[in-house]
Amino acid sequence: MKLKIYQVDAFAENIFEGNPAAVIPLKRWLPDETLQKIALENNLSETAFFISLETGFQIRWFTPLAEVKLCGHATLASAHVLFQHLNYNESEIRFQSRSGILKVKKENDLIVLDFPASKISEIEIPEDLISAFNIQPKKCIKGRDDFMLIFENESTVSQLKPDFQQLVEAKTRGVICTSKSEKYDFVSRFFAPAVGVNEDPVTGSAHTMLIPYWSKELDKKEMIAKQISARGGVLHCKNLDERVEIGGKAVTYLIGEIIV
Repeated sequence: MKLKIYQVDAFAENIFEGNPAAVIPLKRWLPDETLQKIALENNLSETAFFISLETGFQIRWFTPLAEVKLCGHATLASAHVLFQHLNYNESEIRFQSRSGILKVKKENDLIVLDFPASKISEIEIPEDLISAFNIQPKKCIKGRDDFMLIFENESTVSQLKPDFQQLVEAKTRGVICTSKSEKYDFVSRFFAPAVGVNEDPVTGSAHTMLIPYWSKELDKKEMIAKQISARGGVLHCKNLDERVEIGGKAVTYLIGEIIV
C-alpha cells in the first residue's frame, strides 16, 4: 500500500524553523499498530493522520511512542496540507478528535487553531520536578495533561537543563517551562520524554495552558508568544475564556510517498 506523506514545518516562516510534523491523509483507518509503527519510523515529535467525513475530518496524532489526545502543531500542519495541497476551499476546517471538535481557519497569512482551554490550578511543586531541573521554579500549575513551571525570567528558561529520566518518572505527558518576556508577551519550552520527545520545538497544545495563565497575569486577551527551543517558533494567541485561538504560519518541507 502506498500513502502520500507531507512533512511540514509548523509555526514557522521558513523551512528549518518551527516544529516539523508528518501529515498522512488516509481513505480509511489502518490498524493502530500500523499507525504507531509509521510514527516511529518517521521519528518526528508528531505524525498526524486524518480521514474525510461528511462533516469534516477525523484526526489522530502519534508520537514515536504513543498516541496523544491533542497536538497543536500537527493540526496546524494538517490544515496547511488541506489548504495548500489538497484543494480545500472552505474557510474553516472541522476536525473531530479525542479532544472534541477542533476548528481551524485562515486569517490572512496565518492558520488559526480554535482549541479548548485547559483548566489550570496552582499546586505545590512536586519533588520529582524540583529534582529534575537545575533551577528552582517560582510556582507550579497543573493542567489537563501537563505541569507548567513558572520561572523568574526568559534567561532562566533558556538556561534550563532538565534531567529527562526524572521527567519520565514524573507521571505526566509533559512539563511546560515559562516566563514573561521583554520582546514577546511570554516565552516557553516544553519537555515530554515520557512520550518520546525530550524537547518539543513548538507545542501548540501547551498553549491551551499558557494562554489562560498569561492572559490573567498580563491582563491581556491577545498576546504574542515565542517558544525558545533551538528551532523556535512564534505563536499568535487569543484568550476566549473556555477556548483559545493559536495562530501561526507553516511551510512545506517534503512531499513524498511511503510504502506499508
